[in-house]
Amino acid sequence: MKKILKYYIHLLLLCSVAGIMILQSCKKEKAGAPIITSVRNYVATPGDSIVQSIIPGQWVVIEGQNLKDAILILFDGIPATINSAMYTDSYAVVQVPSVIPFPSVPAELLNTIQYSTTEGSTTFTFNVVAPPPTITSISNENAKVGDPVIVHGTNLFLIKTITWAGTPITNYTSSNDGLMLSFVLPELTQSGPLQIVTASGSRTTPYNVNDVKSGGICNFDDISTLSWGPSAVINSATLFPGGRGYYAQLNATGIGAGDFSWWNGGRGINTNAVQWVPTTAMNDTVANYALKFEISVPVPWSAGTLFVAANYSWTYIARCAPWLNADGSTSAFSTGSSWRTVTIPFSVFKTKSDAGVNGQGTPLTKFSDLLGSSGNTGMNIWFINDGKTPVASYNMAIDNIRVVKIK
Repeated sequence: MKKILKYYIHLLLLCSVAGIMILQSCKKEKAGAPIITSVRNYVATPGDSIVQSIIPGQWVVIEGQNLKDAILILFDGIPATINSAMYTDSYAVVQVPSVIPFPSVPAELLNTIQYSTTEGSTTFTFNVVAPPPTITSISNENAKVGDPVIVHGTNLFLIKTITWAGTPITNYTSSNDGLMLSFVLPELTQSGPLQIVTASGSRTTPYNVNDVKSGGICNFDDISTLSWGPSAVINSATLFPGGRGYYAQLNATGIGAGDFSWWNGGRGINTNAVQWVPTTAMNDTVANYALKFEISVPVPWSAGTLFVAANYSWTYIARCAPWLNADGSTSAFSTGSSWRTVTIPFSVFKTKSDAGVNGQGTPLTKFSDLLGSSGNTGMNIWFINDGKTPVASYNMAIDNIRVVKIK
């Protein structure tokens, strides 16, 4: 009995020692608070070098210690998306948030990276800078004096100057996130680009604003290449307020689902042959150019699509349906009592898809495939209802049809 008892006591001592060793081992493996030593650019060699500053949207590698179990990474106080699969103890691959509202960031958070794990947190001082502004769209490039103008883009903050067609804009409003600015258009004396200068750089549109002639296809005034199609060519300030000179009205009723009868009255704008792009630009990248026009839609538009074609050909079609959202959902579109600029890059001219849908197949890659070798041909803008929802009626106006370089 004494021998058995002695055996169990010895066994318990061994288990206790083993338990203590396991606990000590766990303590040794337990990570401490994170430590950041450097930030590296996340691109292929030789670009993956240590950087001195970073900008919103940039992919970077944070290097240091104890970085694996990140629960929060902040750049200037703005959280980045956490992806633990891209972290180890010694590095973390992360994208800087694409939008950082620099003007509203507290001073103590500017130029900081805060890194938190389950074991603690650290703050690393590092230059997070605003890149130059970008301009993605302008509500109305040919607005009239007194009209509101909205400019969408990125980094539209820390603004020094805004110039619209050579005229300084001194009274404007800019959103904190830098995605939008707005102003009321003052008196203008000429055409010219929009230029925005900020503390981090500048951006100038490659095309003019307040310009109804450059790249003109048809403005229904002094560039009148219209052949036939619209309900009327009018200049009524009552039906479509805010227009500039004459414009084409498209107006029709009773358009059933699957109705392609574009030749019926009030369903199209068909021009005579006109030079879409300069002959010297026929070999340029098609995505660098866009078809633009102003549109007024006082009555909500929620079905039916504007098809743009060249010389009555269905090989390549560009679709314009502003009521259709990018995610496939719909929301009625209206400009109210104002006009909006529509921009259709030539890269969205496409063939018929495998499912038989016009304008949803292979994108255009050469101007000559759409316009022929000279670039001089007719333009067609048609109201087509290739959807399943009947259109009881619609009423819209189109003006200042033009082709311009956008980049």
